[in-house]
Amino acid sequence: MRHHVLQSALVATLLAAATACAPAVDPAATHAYPTVGRITVYDDALRAIVAPDARIERIAEGFTWSEGPLWMQDGHYLLFNDVPGNTMYRWSSRDGLAVFLKPSGYGGAELDGLREAGANGLDVEPAGTVLLADSGSRLIARLDPATKQKTTLAATYQGKRLNSPNDVIRHRNGSVYFTDPPYGLKGIDESPLKEQPVNGVYRLDRDGSVHLIEGGLRFPNGVALSPDEHTLYVANSDEKHPVWMAYRLDDRGDVLDRRVLADASDLVAAGASGAPDGLCLSSDGHLFASAPGGLLVMDANCKRLGLIETGSRVSNCAFGDDGHTLYLTSHSFVARVRVAVTGLGFQRPTGNRD
Repeated sequence: MRHHVLQSALVATLLAAATACAPAVDPAATHAYPTVGRITVYDDALRAIVAPDARIERIAEGFTWSEGPLWMQDGHYLLFNDVPGNTMYRWSSRDGLAVFLKPSGYGGAELDGLREAGANGLDVEPAGTVLLADSGSRLIARLDPATKQKTTLAATYQGKRLNSPNDVIRHRNGSVYFTDPPYGLKGIDESPLKEQPVNGVYRLDRDGSVHLIEGGLRFPNGVALSPDEHTLYVANSDEKHPVWMAYRLDDRGDVLDRRVLADASDLVAAGASGAPDGLCLSSDGHLFASAPGGLLVMDANCKRLGLIETGSRVSNCAFGDDGHTLYLTSHSFVARVRVAVTGLGFQRPTGNRD
């Protein structure tokens, strides 16, 4: 009898130890999120990138206009903005949705001339700080996620205030490229607050100097860099000229030449809702670009392979988790879909969602 008691006690001890050592079960990780939209195949090559029957999951909702998704690998969470709501949110499968920063952009007295007071595009720096296109405050800032403190990096060009910075991307040499349409201002191009004569694409150098590299686009919007960072991609959200531009860069970051990379005029003419907006790339150079109708998937030569549709306008996208989850900000909600390619910057996938 005593032998059986000791054996039972030993089993109980081992079970307790195993339970203590096992990772905590995250109930949210297996949560069944509702699915939305569909995936349309234009070319069979899409099947090697994203499965036609892949689930597009709506993971968070209730926003005025969601934008600027950014995966924070160190903390395993997604940051994104509700630009008109002037709020930055944090989301993870473990913790769900929470307000991360409010106001995310302009925090002064009510200003009647602002159309969108919040922050927009985001990018992460090697030190873990976040570059922020602050539409409402009309500047580029650095955000410390730990302290929530913002440091202004650029607010003017040639002595005049920027319009309302929209998107931002950091080059490995430390320079920063950003777009500056007037979407944050009431009246947009007709706003009395607008000081810049153009809606520019700029480069912010490490010494704090700001350089205009493109002044000929009506509504420059999303920005991205090619895998080798020798080419800058810029989306133009102009229904009369809805294109993606490619700028070949030299070692200093100056533009060597420019060309139209792809054109969405046919999608606009067909009545599809949306515009060239945010974009991101896989490590092998495939482009995932917000477009009329949804998120276009294009190869490195900008051949259209397919369309990820959420049933709503897609503003932007970002890879996250192990590099095989694509997050999409889509008007009033945020969605995700698993893909076969690896997101740029995720050369060594970790294998598990957060």
